[in-house]
Amino acid sequence: MDHAPFSLLEDFPPVSYDQWRAVVDKDLRGAPFEKKLVNTTYEGIDLQPLYTADDWPYASNPSGFPGLPPTTRGITPLGATHCGWDIRQEHADPDTAATNQAILDDLNGGVTSIHLRLDAAARIGLDADDPTADELAARDGIPLNHADDYDALLDGVHLDIAGLALESGAAFTAATAQLVTLLRRRHIPLHKAFGALNADPLAVLARRGELPVPLADALHLTADLAAWTAHNLPHFTAIRVGTAPYHHAGADAAQDLAFSMATAVDYLRALDAVGLDPDTAAKQLLFSFALGTNFFLAVAKLRAARRLWSQIAKHCGVTDPTGLAAGMRIHARPSKRVLTQRGPYVNMLRGTVCTFAAALGGAQAITCEPFDKALGLPDAFSRRIARNTHAILAEEAHVSRVVDPAGGAWLVESLTDQLCEKAWPIFQAIEQQGGMGPALLHGSVAGMIDSAFAPRAKNIAKRRDAVTGVSEFPNLTEKPVPHRKPDYAALRKQAHERLRQQRHHAEPARQATLDEIAAAVIDPDADPGDITAHAVAAAEAGATLGEISRATFGDAVPVAIAPLAPHPYAEPFEKLRDASDRYLDLHGTRPRIALINLGTVAEHTARATYARNFFEAGGIEAVPSEPLIGEPDALAELAVGALARSEATMACICSTDAIYEAAAPTVATALKRAGAEQLVLAGFPGKLEPTYHDAGIDRFIFMKCDVLGTLTDLLTQAGVLHHG
Repeated sequence: MDHAPFSLLEDFPPVSYDQWRAVVDKDLRGAPFEKKLVNTTYEGIDLQPLYTADDWPYASNPSGFPGLPPTTRGITPLGATHCGWDIRQEHADPDTAATNQAILDDLNGGVTSIHLRLDAAARIGLDADDPTADELAARDGIPLNHADDYDALLDGVHLDIAGLALESGAAFTAATAQLVTLLRRRHIPLHKAFGALNADPLAVLARRGELPVPLADALHLTADLAAWTAHNLPHFTAIRVGTAPYHHAGADAAQDLAFSMATAVDYLRALDAVGLDPDTAAKQLLFSFALGTNFFLAVAKLRAARRLWSQIAKHCGVTDPTGLAAGMRIHARPSKRVLTQRGPYVNMLRGTVCTFAAALGGAQAITCEPFDKALGLPDAFSRRIARNTHAILAEEAHVSRVVDPAGGAWLVESLTDQLCEKAWPIFQAIEQQGGMGPALLHGSVAGMIDSAFAPRAKNIAKRRDAVTGVSEFPNLTEKPVPHRKPDYAALRKQAHERLRQQRHHAEPARQATLDEIAAAVIDPDADPGDITAHAVAAAEAGATLGEISRATFGDAVPVAIAPLAPHPYAEPFEKLRDASDRYLDLHGTRPRIALINLGTVAEHTARATYARNFFEAGGIEAVPSEPLIGEPDALAELAVGALARSEATMACICSTDAIYEAAAPTVATALKRAGAEQLVLAGFPGKLEPTYHDAGIDRFIFMKCDVLGTLTDLLTQAGVLHHG
């Protein structure tokens, strides 16, 4: 007997948008739909509560197919389904022996490439024993001053199997020379090594506010490195197009995209100036993005970046419509602005969200930050959790089994389109100023970022934008994550001794090779790549990073601007918590506020819970009273007793509006007479505000009030914070 195919469609007929909207409007009971259910992002994009096929023209397939123009859906047809993504882990511990062990642990645990961060001295071209390096040596990175240092650090690492990325700041020529020297020492063919050299002078200027040479000279050195790399290291990229300094400082997603495109075009101009053809030049770029925890926006940002770059590369003369030229290769990692010092374990979740978004967005290399990164050097446990985050997403959640999993989703596709539309005029405005370099030097980039961050900062202060574990749901009793603090003085001494021995064993030809670098820098007829080639020769002769950098920079005058200061979302609240900790160390107790809970548990719990969360976000310990029940005079007497038992100098009355109207003035007057220096009421006072003020209530806390400002005032008046 034949059976009709099973179908549920007949039992559940389609519902139109208008039908859904009619039901929603009824539930809203007259409240405006756009105000209640439509959210506007900081980029000016309206997020609808429901997306349908009408929100994206899927029939025309504007996003195309993976591996084909406009590369929105990925630069290869198979995406990450063939071999997953590159799991990249950063290392910055100045203890070389400890870092070597950590690198080996990571590689054995599934990491596929290592990101080495040179110390603060090396990143500006100084050896650890340079008198001007001072305490920059061994700070914020690894003191890698000589090829021998790389050799020791990477002992046991198979550099023909594991990828290597450098974070060398302005000293990218010297750092590359040391790395190449190591590869040749180990007899590793240069065509078998792979990684990223990450020359990115515009990002260095934005982040640090200074370059050791004029920007034009820095771009020329970058182009020289790219020319040498293109001919000698076919599986390395020479240049990073990094926007992390802008994202850390508060740039929105559209600005981030525009800055990325403008930076890439500036680098293409520099490469064109030394004679690299557009296809070769484009292959030298690795785009790097910092991601926030707005998941769908992060996914859409990476997809929009590829679409924008596909068009820009085409107009810049790139002839290969797909693959390694016009195809944007992306490294993604969580932004510093979303990581917290307080409640650090929550960063595990933030790292997972960002890594998941990077994978769905099609990044080729992804770094998941250890959850304790904002506190200092990660330990073995946090590094393990970070790399296992990748493993869970790839091996258990099977994220890499599908090419562009977000493709076709009306929300994601719509966001991708709108981000492109928002970013394009910003990119054009930067180009009208002459490019990213001039825009940085003139301060217009900083101005744009400040304007974008201002409304976000306001919403963070009001807790409209919550920072979980810090401004929302803080835990004052959480024990700090233990950290090993390096002995920087001892590490600097060790670096000095290594340098002394390394210089002693340098070859006699070292100075001649350094002179050749200096000559190539000022020679207008030097071939592209000559400077880097001479730097490699100098490193092979035993020259140090500082010596090579001095020869490379010459007597050039540094360029300086105001650096872009990072703005971690949690920072203003964490500063209050830091002040509370200092107060605790000095006095043996935190600043306290008594929660005067009027009425039954049902009557006071909602506002008491809100108040406790509110005050502890600023490090003020909330001491709740038992339920206080009675007539106004009796409540006043009970409240005074509760204040005395709390040993607090501040009090907050918590209850319902009805109880406030009947008893708050009487209770407030009694609390003030009993010595409450600051008296707060939890709730919006409305028309009764003058009455409450007359009774002694100093301030009110409620949804959308200035949480940060209120906490700052309370801590200042309590002597915890001091002006200036």
